[in-house]
Amino acid sequence: MSFGSVPSVSVSDVPEPGPSAALLDVREDDEWTAGHAPGALHVPMGDVPSRMADISVDGTVYVVCRQGGRSARVVEYLQHAGVDAVNVDGGMVAWQQAGLPVVDDAGRPATVY
Repeated sequence: MSFGSVPSVSVSDVPEPGPSAALLDVREDDEWTAGHAPGALHVPMGDVPSRMADISVDGTVYVVCRQGGRSARVVEYLQHAGVDAVNVDGGMVAWQQAGLPVVDDAGRPATVY
């Protein structure tokens, strides 16, 4: 699923979160609680403008939601703010389908659907 001119990558091309890459999960609290990628930063889509200081801008910010729609809109917003942001195609559904790790807040294995 591609969203126009928004840069995007497949889940297999998302690097480990670190100094040069952040994984930003913009899903709602209940979606995050059900399961998320280890090391991701959780900022619900509606909170992004007020929490820009929480979002690492030292490198690329990979933005993920459930399937890619909300994250594409957040990528557009971040790009307008001067942030190097990329949409994660297929979101956490594609992440789980690819067999990538999904955990709960305690670090235990979890699922997103």
